Amino acid sequence: EEYYLDLRTFFRYVKQARGLVPDGVEFSEISIADVTLDLIKTIDLTQVFEYMNFLSTERKNKAAARSRKVSSLRSFFNYLTNKTGQLQNNPVKELETPKLKKSLPKYLTLEKSLDLLSSVDGSNKVRDYCMLVLFLNCGIRLSELVGLDLDDINFSNSTMKITGKGNKERIVYLNDACTNAINNYLAVRPHDGVKDRNALFLSLRKNRISPKTVQYIVKKYLGKIDMGGKG
Repeated sequence: EEYYLDLRTFFRYVKQARGLVPDGVEFSEISIADVTLDLIKTIDLTQVFEYMNFLSTERKNKAAARSRKVSSLRSFFNYLTNKTGQLQNNPVKELETPKLKKSLPKYLTLEKSLDLLSSVDGSNKVRDYCMLVLFLNCGIRLSELVGLDLDDINFSNSTMKITGKGNKERIVYLNDACTNAINNYLAVRPHDGVKDRNALFLSLRKNRISPKTVQYIVKKYLGKIDMGGKG
């Protein structure tokens, strides 16, 4: 039932966004009986991101609810693409939901995660906090975090492009915790004398931060919550 309700919400949004709903019809009253395969074929990743934004800002869906809806969309479009062959292109193929990342202990509980974030201090605490938030929410690896550029962040649809092994790119959705942390960091990120101007995370010397530095930072904060050496 949740699967159907998730798809109904999505197609109601698509119809509303495209002006296919008569004036005066409430969102909860939008019929999806007339949604055809031709309409489904026109849906792209950009519209899916806009839908995720809609869920967050207008529907006030929490991260868990949005993640479930992403799973429903992925199942639906995978079926049409891989099982029935009715779609050639899967618009949600590059859409990822947050997952536990490999750069932190796999058994880091919610309580420990909050303790970790609360332990951040020092002159670079805004930067360090932002890096930890991305590790905890985006399923991002160490090398991927270090390689992030400013133009990988898209605030208009709350997404981030991640470049993995073999230059393979994927898109992840940024929740409110991530966008807030990034915005706070960008407000204090140095601008003058920066050697790699497009690098998101900078070292004290204003170079792109190195993997060893990030490893040291993560290990330091894990140690502060009595989990040092367990990452």
